[in-house]
Amino acid sequence: MEEIPFMSGGLPRFPDSMWRKTTPLPDFGKLNEDIETEVAVVGAGITGITTAYLLVQAGVKVAILEAGKILDGTTGYTTAKITAQHGLIYDKLINNFGEEGAKLYFEANEEALRWMTETIEERKIECQFRQEDAYLYADSEEQLQKLEAEWQAYERLGLPGKWRDSLDLPLQAKGAIVMKNQAQFHPLHYLKELLAYITSHGGSVYESTTLQDAAEPEADGRLRLTTEDGRHIVCRHAVSASHYPFFDGMGFYFTRLHAERSYVVAIEPEKAYPGGMYINCGSPKRSLRSAELNGKEVVLVGGESHKTGKNDCTFQSYEALERFGRETLGIRSIPFRWSAQDLVTLDGVPYIGRITSRHPNIYVATGFYKWGMSTSALSAMMIRDLILEKENRYAELFTPSRFKADPSIKHFVTQNADVAKELVTGKIEIVHLKPEDLVPGQGGVVKHQGKRAGAYRDENGLLYLLDTTCTHMGCEVKWNEAERSWDCPCHGSRFDYKGEVIEGPATEALPRLHRQPEQAPS
Repeated sequence: MEEIPFMSGGLPRFPDSMWRKTTPLPDFGKLNEDIETEVAVVGAGITGITTAYLLVQAGVKVAILEAGKILDGTTGYTTAKITAQHGLIYDKLINNFGEEGAKLYFEANEEALRWMTETIEERKIECQFRQEDAYLYADSEEQLQKLEAEWQAYERLGLPGKWRDSLDLPLQAKGAIVMKNQAQFHPLHYLKELLAYITSHGGSVYESTTLQDAAEPEADGRLRLTTEDGRHIVCRHAVSASHYPFFDGMGFYFTRLHAERSYVVAIEPEKAYPGGMYINCGSPKRSLRSAELNGKEVVLVGGESHKTGKNDCTFQSYEALERFGRETLGIRSIPFRWSAQDLVTLDGVPYIGRITSRHPNIYVATGFYKWGMSTSALSAMMIRDLILEKENRYAELFTPSRFKADPSIKHFVTQNADVAKELVTGKIEIVHLKPEDLVPGQGGVVKHQGKRAGAYRDENGLLYLLDTTCTHMGCEVKWNEAERSWDCPCHGSRFDYKGEVIEGPATEALPRLHRQPEQAPS
């Protein structure tokens, strides 16, 4: 395996995931023929792979279909904490779902953690798995009041937490709740082993295979899925493990989810790290956990969450995390920086189950709100049970068909009013920059032939000129400087500087305004 150099100095110039850089992954071909299978799993991240693993274990024939490369979505860019401590969650759950629902949420995530722990031990997976205590701390007097309300929820529910007045790290902690025996790991080392099991036990995997938004019923009750190239997959069940569902089924998921981005810098600290996983309950968000790189300890400093397309200078998010890391632990080097995207539901609880009542053989798992490690295993177990027609006591709590009057109505109105606003403001934005103004390595919105366009000039001076209208629902995308991507503020679609789709719900590339990138004028 390639050894990663620890470079002195500041932030790396370009984002790169430490997980992906340290994990050689197999390549899988594109689907180029019609196939039949019992279950089609759409999405090759941790949810899709875990679901396929459980189904293959149960003797079910499975095909995994991935629009890009395996493990190149959120799973490859996570902080990889496995925990049932999901921020300020249990007080809200009591208010919205009652004490029984809140306790079920905890038990579901604890069961997922237990299953992952047992799987890693039984299969002897080398993935830097380590039990760690998880700390939720308040960094202001205002947040302390919310944390105290959360602690009261812990006590009402009988959750295994303890109150701490201070922390072993030099953080501005007014108080903290610790949940013992949670865990952290290297997610891709873990999933590589699950993937090997799937493929060695009859499962198949296809990369670069994008599905159309269609699931046609066959005469015998099976489903026919169609790729953008016209290939067909006939199956009895289909699982959407791809953030926004590949098939909406009139569930209007794009109106019930919003996308958020968050950032990570991996630092080699100057001071000793005392162990534990930390996250504050305030804003801006701050997260800490350790990891191993080349036999050395690094610390992942995460946070700076914001709605996708809503940050005018994304590089400042990395700079803020770098400052926090220096103030807290000191920094010898920063070998990696990266970011991730997560979806959030109207009430903060994931949607797991049948996509709609009209499509009982299509399942969805989405809206993990940055806690996808435990929730992915939970989703896989729930969907396996639905497919095998087994009872699952968590099904009602997580069903996508639920609608809680509070807070769902408020969030639904606010979220979709924001989308409507973006649809208008992006169209009337005044643009002064011209394509010829861009220097190598610079991108932005420009005026081209009197109209709004997106432009990026690469290191060789080649200009990529794009239509900035998102191919999902027509919002205007915005330039993300730190990631060199075009991000949609309406539903979170992302495109690279060449216009190709990075993340959905969009499935079509941004149209190029030049057939070939242009050389800068001499």
